[in-house]
Amino acid sequence: MPTESTLIEKSVQDENKINLAVFKILDGIKDILEEDRKQKQPLILSFNENILLKIIKEYIGNKEKQCLIGITGESASGKTTLVNYMSKAIRKKLYGETYTSLCCDDYYKDTSEELKAAGSYEELYKTGFSFDRPDAINLELMRAHLISLKHGCGVNAPEYDFVTCESIPNRAYKNPTRAILAEGLYVLGEELVDLFDIKVYVFTPFEKIKERWFTRAISRGKTGAAARHQFEDVNTTAQTYIRPTMKNADIVINGLTSSEYIEEMTTKIINLVNDVINFYR
Repeated sequence: MPTESTLIEKSVQDENKINLAVFKILDGIKDILEEDRKQKQPLILSFNENILLKIIKEYIGNKEKQCLIGITGESASGKTTLVNYMSKAIRKKLYGETYTSLCCDDYYKDTSEELKAAGSYEELYKTGFSFDRPDAINLELMRAHLISLKHGCGVNAPEYDFVTCESIPNRAYKNPTRAILAEGLYVLGEELVDLFDIKVYVFTPFEKIKERWFTRAISRGKTGAAARHQFEDVNTTAQTYIRPTMKNADIVINGLTSSEYIEEMTTKIINLVNDVINFYR
């Protein structure tokens, strides 16, 4: 049976290994970011080194630790693209259920009856309805689901139909994996921000957001005056609810970066972390 001094010595050795691994990873990330800064469209615009240092250490040192990552930005800034291509890289490099993702868009409140009563999106907007205020989304339910996942319990997330405005409950089961990604307009707002270990803001210039937004609006059945009216609301509410949350971010991402480069950068970071952990294991 190990003596108390032996256990203490092993604990110190384990702590030293963790510290070495953490600083090796951080140094590697700095090298990756140095190369990133040389790109015409770098992925990382800024990051908080102290927060990353803390989270990396906790994550490596505690195999039960769950890391909640919140990703926000204006409508059409590129949040979903970032999550999709990060996820693609993760699936290629790691095996098993390594992450779960939740999207604010799935938590919109059901307004299908209001749309039917109004007769069209344009008439619905005339009633004062807005898709771009926090009260249009069931953030209480999303918060409850994130807390459940953080405590190791699976949840059944809803799904939202942007054409009919119908919310379909219990549509997708989400597993309580170690990494949990939450993406959406109000992820870093006051209702959810305190839950996240790492907070990410996707910054994209206004003109690019406008171009992307109108392209996407067509696919969701919104055109003409209805689309123009909603975009005015999108821009106004972004000034109030979304742009100010960039100050909460630990990492600011460039929304103009290509999807291929997002995947490439994610792959580099995953390879770095895997190599270091395997070396010090």
